[in-house]
Amino acid sequence: MSINIKHNQLFLTIALPGLVLAGIAVSLTGTSRAEPAAPAVSRPALTVRTTILREERWGRTLAANGSIMPWQEAIISAQVQGLRIAEVRVSIGDHVQQGDVLVTLDNFSRENSTRSGSEPGSSVPAQGRIVSPDSGVISAANANVGSMLQPGAELFRLIRKGRLEWRAELTAEELMLLRKGMRAEVTVGEGRVIKGTVRAISPSVNPQTRYGYALVALPDSAGIIAGAFARGTFDVSGGRKSLLSLPQSAVMQRGSMTYVLIVGPDKHVHEREVIAGQRNGDRIQIKQGLKAGEPVVESGGAFLTEGDVVQVVKG
Repeated sequence: MSINIKHNQLFLTIALPGLVLAGIAVSLTGTSRAEPAAPAVSRPALTVRTTILREERWGRTLAANGSIMPWQEAIISAQVQGLRIAEVRVSIGDHVQQGDVLVTLDNFSRENSTRSGSEPGSSVPAQGRIVSPDSGVISAANANVGSMLQPGAELFRLIRKGRLEWRAELTAEELMLLRKGMRAEVTVGEGRVIKGTVRAISPSVNPQTRYGYALVALPDSAGIIAGAFARGTFDVSGGRKSLLSLPQSAVMQRGSMTYVLIVGPDKHVHEREVIAGQRNGDRIQIKQGLKAGEPVVESGGAFLTEGDVVQVVKG
């Protein structure tokens, strides 16, 4: 009887550690089960503003550089010789009218005085004079008191009517876009803008420089200096046309490819190749590749790549 009791105690002693080990095993097994992973969330790469195509009306323009030149210059010289200049009445920059006396001459022979209408026997010395052939502005003066006249020697230069024009330097391809009467805007000095029209177009170009010129009449040239540098634009479109445009900051270039970044409904950006046209200020024409209303990254696209997630803010 005592032997059975000892046997049962021994069995319990062995069984209890087994149960403890089993419990530990169960506990370890329960904690080692993999929990479901949290879904990955894409963090925005950049905060951006978007823009869309805007319909505008532009005129096609052609830009050029050139100089302000006299419309016509008259060279005033003497037709006689051996006479001394007694008085010079004008200087450079003076405005004169047709018939105004520019120079008076003395030592005029009696024969010449008779021809000029002086009375024979008159005690008043005969005196010749040189007058302005037209109205305008004196642009050069070489006449000096006391000097003797020489036939054909230049005494003065006169900008006829005081009219100036813009001589624009252009290539042959650019000249072929122009027509007489086309409108132009010329910028001189500190931003003064003068409107004019094309008066003449050179039929050839210089074989060395490959440039020709167009002459633009400037009806309001007061206060402008001949020879001054000027830049301007020609309206070669014949009027304004409707087109679609984006800010230039939204259009990027990689090699020969022009593209924009479209923002999809899931906030991912995607490259879209486009065909660009003319530029006007900070805008650029989009001819093809983009639909109206599609959101485009307005700026900062250089820091983004295909598939990046962005956060869109309202401008």
